[in-house]
Amino acid sequence: MLIAVITISDRCSQGLMTDTAGPAVAALVKSGWQQAEIRAALLADDEDAIVAALEDLSGQGAALLLTVGGTGMGPRDHTPEATRRVIDREAPGLAEAMRAKGAERNEYAWLSRGVAGMRAGTLIVNLPGSKRGAEESLEAILPLLRHGLEVAGGAQKHP
Repeated sequence: MLIAVITISDRCSQGLMTDTAGPAVAALVKSGWQQAEIRAALLADDEDAIVAALEDLSGQGAALLLTVGGTGMGPRDHTPEATRRVIDREAPGLAEAMRAKGAERNEYAWLSRGVAGMRAGTLIVNLPGSKRGAEESLEAILPLLRHGLEVAGGAQKHP
């Protein structure tokens, strides 16, 4: 199973800041899917570049694409728009679950604009850009991701 973690950050891509969230997400993914091939990428907050990366990795057969960053209210935060351009079907419950979990600790989690959805057989999920926010969001939906990927792959029916 191919899983990709794509960090989206102008500052990290310019070498002005070290990406800590992407590697933390990759480590969580690896602990949950020991047999998975994990790929990591780092992109600037450029909508067309994000679209191209999502389309490319989906075309390579990735089962899960996790974006990290670019989900806030800033003028350069374009990850949700890029994701909406490539997904065929939204999975709004995943984003809602992440925001609800984050809001237990920080009310500003409700400002996250992250989305989730399917592009053919690939599940794409937008995670927040902070290390703690990304980890907590992924932990909140990890069981849902497992089941969703099984159902999307035809291996398991809904309970």
